[in-house]
Amino acid sequence: MENPEKTIQLLTLLEAIPDAVVVGSTQKSIQALSADSRKVQSGTLFIAVPGTQTDGHDYIPKAIELGAAAVLCEALPAQTLPHVTYIQVVNSALAMGLIASAFYGHPSREITLVGVTGTNGKTSVATLLFNLFRELGYRCGLLSTVQNQMEDEVIPTTHTTPDSLTLQALLEKMKQNGCSHVFMEVSSHAVVQQRIAGLTFAGGIFTNISHDHLDFHKTFDHYIKAKKGFFDQLPKHAFALVNIDDRRGTVMVQNCAARVETYSLQTMASFKGKIHAETLFGMHMDVNDVEVWFRLIGRFNAYNLLAVYGAAILLGQDPDAVLSIASDLRSAPGRFEQIRSPQDVTAIVDYAHTPDALQNVLETIAHLRTANENERMAEVITVVGCGGNRDAEKRPKMAAIACELSSRVFLTSDNPRHEEPQEILDQMLKGVPPQEYRKVTVLADRREAIQRACAEAQPGDIVLVAGKGHETYQEIKGVKFDFDDKAEVRRAFGMPENG
Repeated sequence: MENPEKTIQLLTLLEAIPDAVVVGSTQKSIQALSADSRKVQSGTLFIAVPGTQTDGHDYIPKAIELGAAAVLCEALPAQTLPHVTYIQVVNSALAMGLIASAFYGHPSREITLVGVTGTNGKTSVATLLFNLFRELGYRCGLLSTVQNQMEDEVIPTTHTTPDSLTLQALLEKMKQNGCSHVFMEVSSHAVVQQRIAGLTFAGGIFTNISHDHLDFHKTFDHYIKAKKGFFDQLPKHAFALVNIDDRRGTVMVQNCAARVETYSLQTMASFKGKIHAETLFGMHMDVNDVEVWFRLIGRFNAYNLLAVYGAAILLGQDPDAVLSIASDLRSAPGRFEQIRSPQDVTAIVDYAHTPDALQNVLETIAHLRTANENERMAEVITVVGCGGNRDAEKRPKMAAIACELSSRVFLTSDNPRHEEPQEILDQMLKGVPPQEYRKVTVLADRREAIQRACAEAQPGDIVLVAGKGHETYQEIKGVKFDFDDKAEVRRAFGMPENG
């Protein structure tokens, strides 16, 4: 991200990477940083980062042609030009984060930055903390999968965790606008790709871990190590709050220098919860022996609330004030969002796109099912798909879970991306036990699948539309088409799409 109004001496920036080898003059003014050669202008420091698709080193000549004053790289070009300064480092992605922090004035040192990592629950916890602290009277920022937000200003997002240049620029903007607290999701990709390099965290939260992103990490062990890498980086003055009910919660903090605290529904912990009762409208639970009625429902949300409560207390907030506000908090967009039809059918739209998340949501729904006045137990109809060009191992698992916990199942497309939708569905079908075939309908057209599911539902039934949640597009053959699960459900129910 470029900022033409900012100027800083190259010599000052180099203080952030003392081990760099410099060829050329350091007495230069740098007006912008860029890892994209197309965005280079006069006075830019171009950063060449090796990537999975392209290598930034290939674009050094183009960056220089467009006016780059300096180039940061891992390998020096065969020929260097006298008017350009070359900065050689071992890891340019790591150096980019450190340089970006310095360029933008180390904004994370002046705000309270809390990171949330885990397979499921990151968005919910970060968003709940953002809303909670705003209600407590603080100016806040949010960096999440759904959106980046600074108070009421919404900033579009494309990644769970932005690249380090964008991230540092956003944090500086939030600092300049008076934000005292920022809550952000920290993805496993971001840790491995050094996107969080140069950040100073006040705390880190671990939600849980299950199989996901193996298309990127290749093995579950590498995925775990990526998540753990976030906690390995936390400073001594920070806190590390982990879900101790997840058996890898203790693994996350084995080498952590920060203050370790825990939360749990099952065992003794710093922050202990117990669920007493649940309905479709709320949940009654104890939090550290205080009884509270929350609007949020589901065991997974009980964990989210404990994480939020624990983090708030560790950040010095009053327990009674926190619980009072938390009791009225609502879900993040696309997380267990309910739509009730005029025919008394309840649809739930949820981002659940991993086996663990899908099981959590369906088990919550199963627990909340009730019988109608004719003693007919509500049926659960599930619409679910799996994304293309992603971890294929979870496809049959998700189909199996949907069949086990649903009365009817519609297997459909999620974001096929560059894969053939039917091939993804064929892989999902492998997880369906033969005795469950009768309850499964395969429809590659997601709109038709949602319409059919809603049409088949009887009064009192529950329709789960899983996988896309907050997303307002469907990606097919590399093209993003407008598609909103909530709007499709409302249309299927004969309701206004934006009601």
